[in-house]
Amino acid sequence: MTTVREIRLKSRPRGVPTADNFELASVDLPPPGEGEVQVKNLWMTVDPYMRGRMNDVKSYAPPFALGKVMDGGAIGEVVASNSPALKVGDLVQSGFGWREGFTTGADKVQKLDPRGLPPQAFLGAAGMPGLTAYAGLLRIAALKDGDVVFVSGAAGAVGSMVAQIAKAKGHTVIGSAGGAQKAAFLKEIGVDHVIDYKAEKDLSAALAAAAPDGIDVYFDNVGGEHLEAALNSARLFARFAICGMISMYNAVEPPPGPRNLAQLIGKNIRMEGFIVSHHFDMMPKYVEDLSGWVKAGKVTWKETVVEGIEKAPDAFIGLFSGENLGKMLVKLA
Repeated sequence: MTTVREIRLKSRPRGVPTADNFELASVDLPPPGEGEVQVKNLWMTVDPYMRGRMNDVKSYAPPFALGKVMDGGAIGEVVASNSPALKVGDLVQSGFGWREGFTTGADKVQKLDPRGLPPQAFLGAAGMPGLTAYAGLLRIAALKDGDVVFVSGAAGAVGSMVAQIAKAKGHTVIGSAGGAQKAAFLKEIGVDHVIDYKAEKDLSAALAAAAPDGIDVYFDNVGGEHLEAALNSARLFARFAICGMISMYNAVEPPPGPRNLAQLIGKNIRMEGFIVSHHFDMMPKYVEDLSGWVKAGKVTWKETVVEGIEKAPDAFIGLFSGENLGKMLVKLA
């Protein structure tokens, strides 16, 4: 038997999650049966959407069960195999995060070809966050020539890819992030106008100054005041891709809605929410485009790495205070 550690949901948070909402447990893994493999996880991801799964409410993904191991994206290495589909040493991608290892059917994991990229990139720029940026910008917001693009949470895993994809396609990009370090990163990756929202008293005024002629596309990762500012600066027929609203995820009372939502009408704005799982058909084309952009030096990414399964809750909680620059990852081995 192999013993591994895992993180379980101990209690449901009210407001911002705390360490008390999680528990660390040890489990013994059985050897792989017929058609099964045993995997040692190397990397796992923590993502803002997981906060919604901590609530006992119906949503697009089922809630985490109390007392049970949590789940999420992970990259691992096959350490034992009883399946002809995978051999020891193969890298695999799975949804069995929040644990150091697992035994499962070979059909429950996906063999990973890193294609020259670091394996953990497939939890970030080359994975779900990158595809989220690509699908949201190109399919949902229907990016077209001449568009001025505004991105909130622009230094995060998704936002930084949105900004760089838009720049790679020749657009003017305005990015909002919190703090001097993140603002400097946005300048490094070529964002035309950077707004440090923590240093601004009036976000709407700051956006209006950055985009005096208005914006055509808003990629929303934050909600709240950022959405209000985008509505104020939107041009006629602007398109809003609503990816996330992290400013609201830990609210204990329903936050007020945008006070200027009526601008949707007069400006003919199209605002559409989306979940990346409905757009996996775009992944092959995205990987092809990403490869070209990386080779051309048009796209790069940052990672914030925390080491050890026991630190996974801290990494997750840190997302809500902006402790990550780029993708927040947990290194497990």
